[in-house]
Parts: sequence; C-alpha cells; structure tokens
Amino acid sequence: MTLDARPALVGAFRLAEGPVWDGPRERLIWVDVEGGLVLEGVLRPRAVEVVKRHRLPGTVGAVAAAADGRLLVAGPRRLTVITPDGDHLPGARVLAPGTAGRLNDGGCDPAGRFLVGSTALDGRRGDDVLVRLDGGAQPTLLDRDLTCSNGPAWSPDGRLMYSVDTGRGLVHVRDYDPVDGRTGERREFLAVTGGLPDGLCADREGNLWLAVWGAGEVRCYSPAAERLATVRVPAAHTAGVAFAGPGLDTLVITAAGPEGGLFTARPGVRGLPAPAWNGDAQ
Repeated sequence: MTLDARPALVGAFRLAEGPVWDGPRERLIWVDVEGGLVLEGVLRPRAVEVVKRHRLPGTVGAVAAAADGRLLVAGPRRLTVITPDGDHLPGARVLAPGTAGRLNDGGCDPAGRFLVGSTALDGRRGDDVLVRLDGGAQPTLLDRDLTCSNGPAWSPDGRLMYSVDTGRGLVHVRDYDPVDGRTGERREFLAVTGGLPDGLCADREGNLWLAVWGAGEVRCYSPAAERLATVRVPAAHTAGVAFAGPGLDTLVITAAGPEGGLFTARPGVRGLPAPAWNGDAQ
C-alpha cells in the first residue's frame, strides 16, 4: 500500500520533531529542535493549529505529557518541567556539562518512565547513549554505543521495545518488562536502506511506522520486519511520526527543512495511546 501525506502546517519550523498526542487534553504536542520550541496544537480536519508556544534556551529534543498536564522537555543536556501555568522548573541532568552533544528523541514506556537518547555535535560516532529516568540519582544506561539515538517505541503489550541507531541505519528491538523495566539483549530488527531511520511509533496491530530521513517517506513494517506500506511525504527529511486524534487514526508526520513542518495521512489503522509521564525525572 502506498499513500500520500498532505501538508497540515508547513514552513513554520526549522526541525519539527517528536509528535505526541495528549489524549486527555486532545492536544498535539511536538518540538522544533533547533528553534528551541515546544508547541501545543489542535488537530483540525485538514490542518494543525498552533495554540501555545513554549520557548526554551538551546535545543529541544523531545516532549512528554503527564496526567496532570505538565510537560517534560529534553533540553540540550538536562530536562525541564513546564507546569500548566507556564512555569519552567529544572529537571534531572542527563548529560554531563561540557558534553559535545545534546539530548535528542525520547518517549515514555508503558509505566510512564521517560527514556531519552543523545546525538553528538562534533562528528563523533558510536558514543551516543539511550537512558531511562527511573527516579533515582542517576539515569539507567541502556545503550552507550549509538550514533544519533532516536525512538523509542513499544509493542501493544509493552513487551518489546524498539529503538533507532540513525547513524548506522539500524532499528533495534529488545524484550522489555513493562512493569519493572527489565530489558533483554538488544538485537537487530531492521537495516534501513534508501535513507536513515529516525522517529517511529507502533499501531494497535503491532506494526511499526518509521520516518525515513532523506527519503521523504514513512514506512510501515510488520513485527517480522516485512514492509507493508509507504506514506509519501512532500518533504525529504521526515523526522517523527505519531498517531493522533480522538480515534488515534490520523498519522502525524514531522519534517525538517524549508519545506518541512507537519503532515497528516489516514492509513486505515489506529495507533496506541501515549503513556503519561509518571513524574520521575525531577
């Protein structure tokens, strides 16, 4: 199956990333990485309307929503909490001061624990990390050998976790305990060609939807890594993807560059609700 995404909000951002549907408040949230913005929007039938902007110093890699409406934001090296009143509160430090890199993509596991990865800014390869915030003094290190970490996403039962090593063109999978967060050995799920794997999400059938940077596509893969569908996007650098709307049946795609922004498609499947952040990152 091949279908075309249509523009919903184009040309307004430098690097739109990390879309998340906050179902209880029926709001779409996402970030403009290089613009240092967290954005809240309303999903209309043919467009996304921005209703609130939060500006932070430096880059912004990812955002997640708590059940009470707070936002958890990945800044350059540490996290920030934005209250419903718009106050900015300091969160946990993830990367050491002076690190030649920044926080990148992230998301919450089925128990609401926040995971976030890093990307180097000095050309280094193989030194980026993926960590989980468990509420302790130090994050739990899951990976330390990545080249631009993206994802993660979980299967419908929470027992498989997918993550992306963009620089190596790989999507990984590992067993995951959705209750206590114990992980199995990481293994290769998919080697991507014709572009680089970036953000991803899963649908209710357990299929994986993957934004492919440089290809202008979102590709759908079965749990057996068989390619099932392609969504063509009129922007080369597709970066993030999420299911949104009250029925979780609208695929929202973010992209970078002058022609980038937000795009939508209706692939005929439904996504999974985004877990609420549990508050353990302060």
